[in-house]
Amino acid sequence: MSQVEDCIEVISKSAKGFTPQVGLILGSGLGQFCDHVEVVASIDFDELPGFPVAGVGGHAGKLLLAQVSGTDIAILQGRAHYYEKGKADTMAVAIQTLNAMGCQSLVITNAAGSLNSDATPGSVMLITDHINMTGVSPLFGAESNQRFVDMSEAYSHELNDAMRSAAKANDINLHEGIYAWMSGPQFETPAEIRALKTLGADAVGMSTVPEVILARHQGLSLCALSVITNYAAGMSETALSHEQTISFASQAADTVECLLIAYLKGQ
Repeated sequence: MSQVEDCIEVISKSAKGFTPQVGLILGSGLGQFCDHVEVVASIDFDELPGFPVAGVGGHAGKLLLAQVSGTDIAILQGRAHYYEKGKADTMAVAIQTLNAMGCQSLVITNAAGSLNSDATPGSVMLITDHINMTGVSPLFGAESNQRFVDMSEAYSHELNDAMRSAAKANDINLHEGIYAWMSGPQFETPAEIRALKTLGADAVGMSTVPEVILARHQGLSLCALSVITNYAAGMSETALSHEQTISFASQAADTVECLLIAYLKGQ
């Protein structure tokens, strides 16, 4: 059997017949969302063949099968990043498993630095498009013509509209913009940030884009949210650190929770 088939077998033993409608990937510091869902089953990543080992603080490394607002969802409580082992496809089996379970769409969250002075730390940005600055793809080595994925609407207009409606209904100030993916793990230089601004980026981070590519390769529609945890390099005098990322992501967790619950009611 393939790793995905092995994963489905493990999942079926924990929650037979559970078919999630939506997949959700939680970024750094957002794990507390899971404290407010009705958990059907919890499975550690290391029990699922091919799932990543989350090696960064703020990522629990669990698959939760749960119900939120009457919607069955599969939550990836954490992710692995390209910079951890130099593999852009590190989330491939996880995304493929979500698709094989029956997920019809995906919501991705991350922590990001702001290139826009109006998007302050602690705010939330809806990603409308992205710029891949790494020169790599999780589809390197993939076979067949399916690897030539159309990315002209990587972020679903329909799902983005649903997220906007959820924000409006709850008086949440939802920023919008373009996300730039940098490989990390070091933070960007001020010169790199100036270059990204010139290219049109509004936020910068070290994740999400590989997952978006993998999801589109699987035919999954998706939307994505960035929790703004800091101003990018050169925009403030505050030194950048992962501890700062976790701190501001946690502060914004209530906003993200409210937004996601409202969004999931309509799915």
